[in-house]
Amino acid sequence: MKKILTTPLSDEDIRDLRIGDVVYLTGRLVTCRDVAHRRLIELKRPLPVDLDRLAILHAGPIVRSLPGGRFEMVSIGPTTSMRMEKFEREFIRQTGVKMIIGKGGMGPETVAGCQEFTAVHAVFPGGCAVLAATQVEEIEGAEWHDLGMPETLWINRVNAFGPLIISIDSHGNNLFAENKATYNERKIPIVERICEQVRFIS
Repeated sequence: MKKILTTPLSDEDIRDLRIGDVVYLTGRLVTCRDVAHRRLIELKRPLPVDLDRLAILHAGPIVRSLPGGRFEMVSIGPTTSMRMEKFEREFIRQTGVKMIIGKGGMGPETVAGCQEFTAVHAVFPGGCAVLAATQVEEIEGAEWHDLGMPETLWINRVNAFGPLIISIDSHGNNLFAENKATYNERKIPIVERICEQVRFIS
């Protein structure tokens, strides 16, 4: 069964999620990446968008301007979430955001933030930026245009945006960290076996 979460997200919605779960998002999704995080945390400039109980996407989209001041989403692929790692815990605390979406995993600061403030991080599959744009029903607004297209806060209304794989849940679990540990354990006997077979090479 396709699990669809709708914004605003409740703490109950978030607590029910576990790493590895696949979900889809309907409602409001705001793009927010490096410079916007830095403005809020380091420069202490309040965000012009209320993110309480909403979701953000680490992405630098391609957007087309339309007549009448409207916009159309052309491509919206995720960017590497780890770039926001040093900001994310404080970002979650200050904004009340409940879901962070991006590419790749995040680290212990984000894990702590998600556990402390009941939030999750999810990954959107890479290489699907054009497909993701079809799940954006409308760009409802945009803030901080001075940052340029990739860093602008694009306020999107999405329908069944995903698939989203939960990589950090609100219970302190990190899918990427757990998988890395598992794969490192598995590789030890394999490396030893290979070394035995090539030991004759000097």
